[in-house]
Amino acid sequence: MRRAGGGSNTKPRSSDVPDRFDYMALPARVLFGRGRTAEVAGEVRRLGRKRALVLSTPGHRALGERVAALLGDVAAGLCANATMHTPVEVTDDALATLRRLDADCTVAVGGGSTIGLGKALALRTGLPQVALPTTYAGSEVTTTVGETRDGVKKTQRSPQILPDVVIYDVDLTLTLPPALSATGGMNAIAHAVEAMYAKDANPMVSMMAEEAIGALARSLPRIVANTADIDARTEAQYGAWLCGMCMGSTTMGLHHKVCHVLGGAFDLPHAQTHTVVLPYVVAYNLEAAPTAMRRIAQALGSTDASVGLGALAQALPVPRSLQALGMPASGIDDAADLVMRDAYPNPRPLERATIVDMLSRAFHGSAHTTSGATH
Repeated sequence: MRRAGGGSNTKPRSSDVPDRFDYMALPARVLFGRGRTAEVAGEVRRLGRKRALVLSTPGHRALGERVAALLGDVAAGLCANATMHTPVEVTDDALATLRRLDADCTVAVGGGSTIGLGKALALRTGLPQVALPTTYAGSEVTTTVGETRDGVKKTQRSPQILPDVVIYDVDLTLTLPPALSATGGMNAIAHAVEAMYAKDANPMVSMMAEEAIGALARSLPRIVANTADIDARTEAQYGAWLCGMCMGSTTMGLHHKVCHVLGGAFDLPHAQTHTVVLPYVVAYNLEAAPTAMRRIAQALGSTDASVGLGALAQALPVPRSLQALGMPASGIDDAADLVMRDAYPNPRPLERATIVDMLSRAFHGSAHTTSGATH
């Protein structure tokens, strides 16, 4: 039997559909459509809650205040201290605010940093969450959260982490600048790519992943050309939602491990790091997951998955190297050691020398091919 989307030594069958797999749908309520932010107070009441703590980053404080105003008498207050990579000390401060205000749920409005804070609070308190994404992070529909302590980012998975309600309102994405739209979209694509060759991949997830990659590959260049293109923004939000569903339903691999290492150890920006690293990891895994790579390439309109991802990145205003993100060259060896430690499942076994080579190429922004992966 073959794993959905991956490679195998068994005799090929006439279909990509395996004869045995598991799939669990995640129990979240999703409201999709322009203007649906106005329904947030009703969703809090539907959860049986009366005091919602609104979460945001400092930069999104004004938006957080707007959402608090929409909540009206069910708003407990605003905590605008969400930070990239979810440092535990930031969560501690937010937890103190939540308890001081006697809040009984959270409403996170923002990208992955804010939604990550809401998930970290839910993990500690068990309180329900409402998420209003403003970016294409996708974490709002997953059961995982990555928290950083002492420079090390670790991921936890629990049903308790999944937001109860997600409101996708395209109007919340309209102020997202072209560069952040592009890197956020590439970050989302990474979730779908790794779901294709995950150890627990299945036909439902692979179908969503291929659709998601195609939606984002079509819409991101249009958003960069015209940030007010509502149709493109809507398609990107739809694609990002599917990408998040893929990540929430499968186990992530080498790409996410590398990005968590780089983010935690060097405080590199999350979405930008995913954008730079993705084509290199795909090249690393190219020959180990041929079915997945064929479908990824097809979704990108390319004959090669890593080349297609590189071409998409080249068409967008995104960083192309880890060096450009501020990573020191001296950190490559340390990063390789951390990647090898507690490695995530991956279709190709990890080899330290090849990981160093891959990181070196990503650092310099050189050709995507790595040892053992040729085009």
